[in-house]
Amino acid sequence: MVNNPSTAEDLLQETYLRVTRALSERPIDHLEPFVYQTARNLALDHLRSRRIQARTLQEDVPLDVLQSVADPISTPEDATQAEQLLEHLSVSLGQLSARQQQIFILSRLHGCSYQEIADQLQVSLSTVQKELKLIMAICVGVAERLDQP
Repeated sequence: MVNNPSTAEDLLQETYLRVTRALSERPIDHLEPFVYQTARNLALDHLRSRRIQARTLQEDVPLDVLQSVADPISTPEDATQAEQLLEHLSVSLGQLSARQQQIFILSRLHGCSYQEIADQLQVSLSTVQKELKLIMAICVGVAERLDQP
């Protein structure tokens, strides 16, 4: 359903944790359908959050920037420019607050959903969305400044 063995393992583990927690809180008459429904809901939530993240990224980052990142043909100039971009991004991201850095890392490096980030950092979903929009604007600004002569 999720087409990724690692994600499937994570969802299986989360299913186990949720079912175990539910069993400790109350008796469950029909365990097999409950486990199936829990796993299905987690998988659907995961797919939904991935779709939202992909849509948000596409809305926040200009198409030419996205295409240049995915461009498989690179020259030494491209490599130098990419290196400069990474350096500038590193400096800019280093100036973010600790919470903003955590949000960025959880979202873009660990692939966490906005809701997972909000739960983990104990902030609202809206806060996560606003912070990521700001962070992505910073990243786009850095890329645009490097493109200017």
